[in-house]
Amino acid sequence: MADERLDAEWLRGWCEQADAALAKLMASFQARFGFEPGRNVVVHASEASHQATDALVELTPIPSDLTTMYWVIDEVSLPDVENGYFVHPASLVADHFREYGAVQIDGEEPALVFASDGGGHLFALAGSGRVWRSATASWFDQFDPAASGLHEFLEGLSQRISGQL
Repeated sequence: MADERLDAEWLRGWCEQADAALAKLMASFQARFGFEPGRNVVVHASEASHQATDALVELTPIPSDLTTMYWVIDEVSLPDVENGYFVHPASLVADHFREYGAVQIDGEEPALVFASDGGGHLFALAGSGRVWRSATASWFDQFDPAASGLHEFLEGLSQRISGQL
């Protein structure tokens, strides 16, 4: 179980660091890789995303760390970081929940899919605070531990960005 809950101030600092690292990466991307990068951004929360978060909370009980994240971050789109990483906006999480429901993981409370990678693997946050990654590009297959919590998951994204600088 994750020992600490996600802190909004820490998230704001993470956004600043990620924005700076992405600006540096994008400035040299074409010269290094030989093609134009896609839209690699951390989208900060807005009134519209807060409303989408409120609607998601009304739809299903979501882990408190996910609510905290969505009050600071609307979405993260990193198509050019490794094979791509995407933290979905709350509105898309709600749409997916309506279509697929929660992810069932043995020994865990049902988990909510909130992110994916460029290979179609899904990331789900359980009530325990742990982040799980699908073994295949499926909502109904096995999920394996990916991070002890959202803090560790986001730190991992930062390391992946920095690893390409």
